[in-house]
Amino acid sequence: MKKIILSADSTCDLDDPLKEKYQVNCLPLHIHFGDKEYKDGVDITPDDIYDIYEKNHTLPKTSAPNPLEYIEYFKKWTDEGYEVIHLSIGSGISSSFQNSCIAAQELGNVYPIDSGNLSTGIGLLVIEAAERIAKGMPAAQICQEINALKAKVQSSFIIDSLTYLYEGGRCSALAALGANLLNIKPCIEVDNSSGKMSVGKKYRGALSRVLQQYTRDKLTERTDLKYDRIFITHSGTSAENIDLVRKTIEEIVDFKEILVTRAGCTISSHCGPNTLGILFMTN
Repeated sequence: MKKIILSADSTCDLDDPLKEKYQVNCLPLHIHFGDKEYKDGVDITPDDIYDIYEKNHTLPKTSAPNPLEYIEYFKKWTDEGYEVIHLSIGSGISSSFQNSCIAAQELGNVYPIDSGNLSTGIGLLVIEAAERIAKGMPAAQICQEINALKAKVQSSFIIDSLTYLYEGGRCSALAALGANLLNIKPCIEVDNSSGKMSVGKKYRGALSRVLQQYTRDKLTERTDLKYDRIFITHSGTSAENIDLVRKTIEEIVDFKEILVTRAGCTISSHCGPNTLGILFMTN
């Protein structure tokens, strides 16, 4: 049986220990400030983006690797006889999956998967793929099973301020001003068929109280939780906020693992600091 290489876009937001544990390779997306181009998590960090925004109120553009980049990235493994499973950020918000498919057609032995998600919503599927690789499943079967699991991923985030969404052209000035003045913190829901985002429940009040209520809402509204793991993923927030969410989770559900990760540049540049979400799977 051929050895399988597991890969994902940098937008899976897995930290280095998790990448090492599950043997995940990551291809960075591009971050553009004017004519300067950076690689997500390689030569630019979310804090760099926040610093640049504070200084000159400009936010970056983000883009997927092009087909040639995917070909060069996969080729080092396919030339050695490996098969590659690659999970991309949702096709509804990026050309990543499309470009990886072009590379797969060129090379063969590459299995692109449209995660239909973002951040550790992708990461949950990456771990599922890793567990199947460890069991010795063939790549084609893994690809089929991961595609079937996409609808089980539940991803959402609380946005502390709409400033970044407004500056990035994703909401109106009036909506941003009104939300900030009224201390409204919307829940952003991810459509697990495409990765597209929409506004769900709108919370109001201090961030700590909102995060606690949001966590309760998300975990108590479901009776089909998969207890293996849950991610707390944030774009840079206080340890107190993270601990509060962790304790709230522990009070409601006995997950085998509560994993805390920080979102990379792609997610952070759209949402801004103090964004936090819980991401988990259902049965």
